[in-house]
Amino acid sequence: MNNLQITARYQIHSGKLAEFKKIAEDCHSIVKAKDKDTIQYDWYFDESQKECVLRETYPDSNALLTHLGNIGELFGKLVALGDFSAEVYGQPSEELLQATTGLNIKVYTFFQGI
Repeated sequence: MNNLQITARYQIHSGKLAEFKKIAEDCHSIVKAKDKDTIQYDWYFDESQKECVLRETYPDSNALLTHLGNIGELFGKLVALGDFSAEVYGQPSEELLQATTGLNIKVYTFFQGI
């Protein structure tokens, strides 16, 4: 399995929901226009709208690095509006790991599946 699957979580700071959603919409527009290899980019909110979960899938680390380059500054704004954590499923490259140093990310390597 070469795909990278990402579950990104944001605990949105009080009073920041509208700003968060606006930036999320901007990210979505950029991804649709510029990301050529993004397989999945789906946003979800819990019932209270205090937590947002973003489900992402990329064919490899290079596609995710390209994505991060495309949304760059907007990603930083999202992180400032909510407590961020992410789970990465797959084999991220050393370059990707270095590019995301300092973020609250946990990596799970593939063992088996169907």
